[in-house]
Formats: sequence, structure tokens, C-alpha cells
Amino acid sequence: MPDAVAQPEASTQPLNEIQRVVDTFIAPARTFTDVLRSASWWLPWLIGVVVTLAFAFAIQQKIGWEKITENTIRQSPAQMQRIQQLPADQQAKALGFSTTITKYAFWATPALALIIALICAGVLMATLNFGFGGRAKFGQMFAVWMYGTLPWAIQGILGIVTVYAGVDPDSFNLKNFVGTNIGYYLPPDLPHWLIALGTSLDVTTIWALILLTIGCAIIGKVKKGQAAIAVWGWWALIVLVKVVAAAFS
Repeated sequence: MPDAVAQPEASTQPLNEIQRVVDTFIAPARTFTDVLRSASWWLPWLIGVVVTLAFAFAIQQKIGWEKITENTIRQSPAQMQRIQQLPADQQAKALGFSTTITKYAFWATPALALIIALICAGVLMATLNFGFGGRAKFGQMFAVWMYGTLPWAIQGILGIVTVYAGVDPDSFNLKNFVGTNIGYYLPPDLPHWLIALGTSLDVTTIWALILLTIGCAIIGKVKKGQAAIAVWGWWALIVLVKVVAAAFS
């Protein structure tokens, strides 16, 4: 990406919400430039809500939350060992409790996504403004996050297609449900840290990072190289934490 300072103040022609979403995928600079005019973010969030709830409905109808919980526990040796040490009646209660937590946590994902967006937008704004002398505003950065992470909705749509296509319920992994990352194709007996690293190398996430870099450069009025350091630097730190945690799990 050219290391030029992004200086647009407003779109030459205002975009409506649908045009913004479309341009996020085909002409992202237009969308993020228009955010300088209006920091509206409701449509990408609504798309995420619809995709998430549709995915949850597909899981509930075709796989079942109890099976999802069983698979998750089976893929975590430490958690499985803890449950197996319990008496039989308490094992059933533990499984039922975990199933309830999994189900309602997934249904609450749209609300949790707002909290995550608030945190991430604030961190990126602070990094750009204090680290690189940017002029990002929180509302605009929040909108950039919402539009920039739209590729994750594609991952959710692929998950819905996978479930309705007849995926094997016993092999379905809610933490990595579609093959958009390297970790999906790795044998499960490999070291956990290696699988965690492979899972982080996800096509939709890399796509989102590229979009966020473009958006941060425009909103923060900084060089794209500086925006890339902010966005990819935080991502690299998160990946490192995940890999280290997996290595010691």
C-alpha cells in the first residue's frame, strides 16, 4: 500500500447505507471517506445480527446445543478430565449447565459484538492519535470497525451453508466451523499452539485487517503504513497471546 497521507474530508457524492456496505467490498476508500461525513454504523451491525441469529437457528435445528457442548468439551482435554472426575449425576448437571451457557452466549453475540467494537474502536483511536499524531474521532472509528469487519459476516454465511449442507454433527467445531483458515485443515493431534496459530491465519480476518488499515488511515489522517502498524500490531499481539495460552493449556 502506498505510504501516502490520507487527506479526504468527505465523499464527493454522499453514499447511502447500502452503497456503503457494497463499497466496503469493492471500493473501501469511498466508504471510509464517507464516514467522515456521517459516522452511521447501524446497517453493518444489523447484517451481523441477522447472520448470527440465522447461524444460531441453523445450529439449533440441525446439530443441537448439547452436541455443540459435547464437541467443545471433547476438544478440550483439561475440561473433559474435570468433568470425567465428577460423579455420573453431576456430570449430567455440568453438561446441562455448559449447554445453557453456550446457547445463551451465542444468542447474545450481537450485544457482545457491540461491547467488543467499543473497546477495539477506543484502542485503535488512542493508538492512532497518541502514537502517530492522528485526528481520529471515536464515533468515526466505531463506524470504521463496523464496516471493516463485514468480512466476518461472510464467514457466518459460510457456516450456515455448511450446517444446512449436512455437516457431521460429531465433528462440528463451533470455535472453527468453516475452512477459511489454516488451522481448520491441521490434524487435531498437533500441538495446541500450532493449531491456534493456524486458526489465526484466517482469510476473512486478514481481509478485515486490510479494510481496517484503509479506514484508520482515512479517519485518522495518517499514513497507511502507520495505520497498518496500529491495526496489524494489535492483531499480532492478540495472536501471540492466543498461541502462548494454547501452549500452556
